[in-house]
Amino acid sequence: MQKQKTTVHLLIMDPSQNDAESLVSLLRNSGRATRAHRVTSEEDLDEAIRTGQWDLFLARDNQSDFIPDDALAIIRRLDKDIPFVLLTESEDLERSLAIMKAGAQDVCPAGETERLMLVIRRELANLEERRRRRVLESHLREAEQRCQLLLESSKDAIAYVNDGMHVYANHAYMDFLGYDDLDELMCIPLLDTLAPGSQDDLRKFMKSFAETREDGMNLNAVARRSDDQDINITMTVSAATYDGEACIQVVIQPEHNDAELQEKIREISNQDLLTGLYNRQYLMEQLNRAVATAGEKNQTGALAYIGIDRFVSFKNDLGIAGTDLLLRDFAALLEKHAGDDMVLARISDDAFCLLCQPCEEQFMAERCEAIRKAVDDHLFDIQGRSAQVTVSIGVAAITENAPKAADLLGRAHIAHGAVRKEPGHENGNGVVVYNPANYETLDDSNSLDAITKALEENRFRLLFQPIINLRGEGEEHYEALVRMLDKDDKEVSPYDFLPPAGPSDMATRIDRWVVLQTIKQLSQHRSHGHDTRLFLNVTAETLQDQTFSQWLSVALKAARLPGDSLIFQLREGDATSHLKQARDFSKSLRELHCKVALSQFGCALNPFNTLKHVDVDYVKIDGSFTEEIQKSDEARDKVKEMIQSLQSSGKLTIIPLVESASVLATLWQAGVNYIQGYYLQAPVPEMNYDFGDQ
Repeated sequence: MQKQKTTVHLLIMDPSQNDAESLVSLLRNSGRATRAHRVTSEEDLDEAIRTGQWDLFLARDNQSDFIPDDALAIIRRLDKDIPFVLLTESEDLERSLAIMKAGAQDVCPAGETERLMLVIRRELANLEERRRRRVLESHLREAEQRCQLLLESSKDAIAYVNDGMHVYANHAYMDFLGYDDLDELMCIPLLDTLAPGSQDDLRKFMKSFAETREDGMNLNAVARRSDDQDINITMTVSAATYDGEACIQVVIQPEHNDAELQEKIREISNQDLLTGLYNRQYLMEQLNRAVATAGEKNQTGALAYIGIDRFVSFKNDLGIAGTDLLLRDFAALLEKHAGDDMVLARISDDAFCLLCQPCEEQFMAERCEAIRKAVDDHLFDIQGRSAQVTVSIGVAAITENAPKAADLLGRAHIAHGAVRKEPGHENGNGVVVYNPANYETLDDSNSLDAITKALEENRFRLLFQPIINLRGEGEEHYEALVRMLDKDDKEVSPYDFLPPAGPSDMATRIDRWVVLQTIKQLSQHRSHGHDTRLFLNVTAETLQDQTFSQWLSVALKAARLPGDSLIFQLREGDATSHLKQARDFSKSLRELHCKVALSQFGCALNPFNTLKHVDVDYVKIDGSFTEEIQKSDEARDKVKEMIQSLQSSGKLTIIPLVESASVLATLWQAGVNYIQGYYLQAPVPEMNYDFGDQ
């Protein structure tokens, strides 16, 4: 909770001066020193937010020209972390939902002062925690960067190993073993970096280390480089973490202090060789610092992404040499107009960035407009040929609420791309400022439209994840998962965008799309000799759809696919809430020879009661149990007892979310039939898992 003596900086939007003063008195009487500003107009609010740091916004609902919704939109546009509480004359559920969906933290009747104070205390405490978290995250990022730099610049050959596989190696380690590409090394087990004669020694050594966990244990062995050269080494291991995961730190060095170990690490250049500007790495370092400064000191900054329009055409017309000359002249023009107060960097072939702090986004937008005009008016002379260039520029503010540096660069890039969506700027040549409110997660008012559009534009994708028989009986099972490409071409689950309350025809529509597409792919896959079966997830809406089984029968006949190749998976919560419909649904599927599975099992108060009414073939234990069984004997015994009870009643059991080999022995002893998870394979677009390697 916020400290009692901390001054609360309060923004009040209230048509009555007396009522506004009453709110200030309410806070002061509760023992909180309060400094307030009463907002009277949009311009007044914009100025107040840009020039001060505020802890709370209290807005009385009214019908004036400048309404609370407008004020909230300004806060969102400026990307400020200011808790917003609407004060109403009476309870209005529809109004409350609307303003909270727009970003308000709460709605409270103005006359209920005790309730209002509870809300204020909560929001101030939450704000303090968020600010503290931002500072800690900033310190953590700095510490991680220092550690990473130390690792990279270390002369010692250092790697991190998890489950026998490399997850990281510094340059000295890769040079020592003769590898140029870290991705290549990450595919090679630690065991395979040793000569065959030393591999048994490493197995015994790692087993001993796992038992004692004694840091600094040494092993003398023979390493085999990628060029098959053998080197006598000393390997030192210690317990460590990397990216939050427990792993082993491995340090290797020659038994005799070879001159190779004394070779200097290559210096990392901050300069782009072609243009003489800073490079991407330097920009990201400075951007990380700017984000940290904004979080710690509330010092606003701005980032601009400058992309050359029609760059590919210039490259084709001018050739590589001519394009290089163009880029050098273009960089010089940017330097001339950027000013000494900004960091100017080239981050890719055709993209440059400007970074400034302290700086308001409006100042950056004005500076970028001047740059845009200067570029548009300039004729570039390339080996006697004239070239006219235009640029599209996206600007993103750096505030205390800004995301990580990479995501912030993404915001500026999105705004850069939005230039071409502006009327009259189809070919670029414009400046757009990123508005966070335009890119928030879809809400109920537009989510169904977005899903419909994605279906119409064929932006749905199917992924398949194998489900493996732990007893090695060679069966081929996959679970089919659906993903939707959102407006940023990122894969999301369309089910996440469905309204949380009430039946939705869209859920049924998605289910049927998945069934049709999987039937087509499965039919083709089985035609190549695979006896593959698919698990298909269905929603509560499909459970209640009495026409589904008839529709499915027609689809199966059209694809000439046997019913027992499909296993329909119901969620335990849906089956419990719609017990009769789930029972009838299961019965109708069995008439088509399809199988039925129950997923997320074990979360209900009485999970076995559902199985008394709904006849299923497979039961998938809820994923939360997978993690718990690795932490306590009690959880392990509970899962084992659950599995035995299920199997005694003729159910086949599945454990999902298997992420590492360490849990396999436990699952084997518990008698689990099937396992699923990223340890086996992540969901992929093709049914390509080699079941013969089980």
